[in-house]
Amino acid sequence: MTHTYSIGIDIGGTNTDMGLVRNDGTIIARSNIPTNVYTELEPYIHDIMECIGKLMKDNGVDTIEGIGIGAPNGNFYTGCVDNAPNLTIKGVLNFEKEMHKYMDVPVVLSNDANAAAYGEMVYGGAKDLDNFIMFTLGTGVGSGIVLDGKLVHGSTGGAGELGHNILIPNGRQCSCGRKGCLETYTSARGIVQTYCELKGIPVSDEVSSKLIGDLANQGDPTAIKTWETVADQLGLAMANSVTFSAPQAIFLMGGPTKVGDPLLKPLQKAFDKYLLNIYAGSCQIRMSQLKANEVAILGAAALIKMKSCK
Repeated sequence: MTHTYSIGIDIGGTNTDMGLVRNDGTIIARSNIPTNVYTELEPYIHDIMECIGKLMKDNGVDTIEGIGIGAPNGNFYTGCVDNAPNLTIKGVLNFEKEMHKYMDVPVVLSNDANAAAYGEMVYGGAKDLDNFIMFTLGTGVGSGIVLDGKLVHGSTGGAGELGHNILIPNGRQCSCGRKGCLETYTSARGIVQTYCELKGIPVSDEVSSKLIGDLANQGDPTAIKTWETVADQLGLAMANSVTFSAPQAIFLMGGPTKVGDPLLKPLQKAFDKYLLNIYAGSCQIRMSQLKANEVAILGAAALIKMKSCK
């Protein structure tokens, strides 16, 4: 088998992770640089491209199919990161244009949740599916929608922000500026807030969603109630998402999903309860099959498969 290679880049507020990815989904080598030391785009791109060159040289790779980038506020249509609040480099950042100064290969950019969804389709558990939704639970709640075999970007490149659907009007304050978004209830921070409210204690850094998961698996009633509450909220949002795209499956990934049964059992129950009856039995809840420490790079690299769509 003849192998081809691509570069996957995951841009986070603290670090930028890069990987040389073989077409079978194997990450051959990785590198990273800090993101938050840069305030200008050009030196940041220069250092990224130096890392890419070294990854290729050290592994005997002369050519790559392209560079895929998962980034906050990443715009597939323009190749830009648009005013990402968690980056120290401000403004509209044209990654595609700047990278082409160094290497004449396709550069494809999208937000990190979209990249995770496409990575699941190319390298993970959605290889056999043309219609699915990915929910990523972590610091926030992201989502990516694949419809008829294509990742949905919408007219602006910003489609699929299901974490910012309002779940409870005038509910918890969200970082997006609105109140009551799904993210404020089912993200790691939202889970902690629910637990602390049920416990009658102030929110503290000493309480994490992982701790709440451990407590639930040990039989702690408040922790169990927390996951039942989160499952009901997430199950409602997932059932509502089925009505507009009729997916074959909804995939879940991210730290809070690792709790297992305390979330997943009541989640299936809530999903079935809220699902419109014409969709009964048509959509499965599945866990991502990509490794947590690889999904961001694999998802970004998978975006290259969309280069013909641009």
